Amino acid sequence: MDRNEPDTDEARGDDVYQPTHSDVDNRPTDELDPDNAIVTDPLEDMSSPGYSPPERPRGVTRHGTTQREQREGESLDDRLAQEVPEDPPAEGDDIGDLPGGAGEPVDKQAGTTRAGRLAPVDSPRETGNRTVARDVGPDDWAAPAEEAAMHVDTGADATVDEPEPYGLPEESGTER
Repeated sequence: MDRNEPDTDEARGDDVYQPTHSDVDNRPTDELDPDNAIVTDPLEDMSSPGYSPPERPRGVTRHGTTQREQREGESLDDRLAQEVPEDPPAEGDDIGDLPGGAGEPVDKQAGTTRAGRLAPVDSPRETGNRTVARDVGPDDWAAPAEEAAMHVDTGADATVDEPEPYGLPEESGTER
């Protein structure tokens, strides 16, 4: 045996595993494995709903979190009580869920009708205002936040005369 080659029984440290030069054939290529590649855009299909986790702790209040509860077990009545669906929330306790918008906050500057996709007007020179757009209809209601915040101003949406919000004085012809 050659003096520079380690004996397999006495091999230690770096001499234990020395790779051969056969890995030249197994080098990675520029092609990606389709099973491991991320090729879909997560924003591609906005109409499909995603998972929304519950807004309450699930395991903290359940039976069986302590050793004593695990040892004693859970009664059949307690198990059946978990299967009873929760009561639905009361109607009219959130913004936008009252019929006809009764009791809802009204913003005089924004209309109540939501706009769809926005497109520029045909000729901005006619209006003299470059911020005017026309509504071209909804696009599967998957609008970006900027378009979802837009409302149609028909001039008839906010006809209620209410005082300015937060106690601000109404504008008059004089400046302060």
